[in-house]
Amino acid sequence: MLTKSSFIVHIKRGKILREDNKKDELIVGKNSVIETLSTGRAIGSIMISKSHSSKRIREIIFLASKAKIPIKMVENKKLSLLCQSDKHQGVVALASAKNYNSLQDILDYAKLKNEPEFIVICDCIEDPHNLGAIIRTSECVGAHGVIVPQRRSAALSATVRKTSAGALEHTMVARVTNLVTTVNELKRRGIFVYGADMCGKAFWKKWVNLSGPIALVVGNEGRGIKKLLKEQCDDLLSVPINGKTQSLNASVACGILLYEIARSRNF
Repeated sequence: MLTKSSFIVHIKRGKILREDNKKDELIVGKNSVIETLSTGRAIGSIMISKSHSSKRIREIIFLASKAKIPIKMVENKKLSLLCQSDKHQGVVALASAKNYNSLQDILDYAKLKNEPEFIVICDCIEDPHNLGAIIRTSECVGAHGVIVPQRRSAALSATVRKTSAGALEHTMVARVTNLVTTVNELKRRGIFVYGADMCGKAFWKKWVNLSGPIALVVGNEGRGIKKLLKEQCDDLLSVPINGKTQSLNASVACGILLYEIARSRNF
């Protein structure tokens, strides 16, 4: 629950910035959001009140759709609680801490380093702490980039930046419209795609080959990899559990597999 002491709202040049211990930035109000969209600044998502409709709101929806920015229709009271004010005009944008790269940027980076591709794909990782931790480990093992979906993913917020411990500044993160299409494109380019799944093969088995061009798909903290995406993976890997706990945290399981891949690549 948000309390009055948990954050401070600053107003400057028509923008209201929410600052808490995570220092995420909210851009509030129709004019402010439109102005930000026109600058090309990275925006993780835009929340629009279900009870608000106007020409300016329709303009925001058009601009956001054109820029492929996720739009979330929410209750008006959610925006009021988030801003600690009713003066949000029915629209709030969450600014990203960093601009996104393209898939081609990641592939070009691997080529520039003259290395077989090493890519991490996050399927609906909605917890910013998990996403930040995955980005941190990906950078530590030398992965060429991280791919996230346009929808149902944590944005590159200041929370992600903080959790990544600076790794976000050195890691390419591509946001794509469809992960299934992206996985098939990677496979077409000769990249072997593994999915992290409890029903997969134990990653240490001798017949598991983790060398060469590879992409690792990591699923949602609770639901795992979506069924259709899982079906497109070349194979599935698991991190066996010997205790009573049913599963590992997504970023922890990802970290174990990433280091095994790195070891197989003579890290």
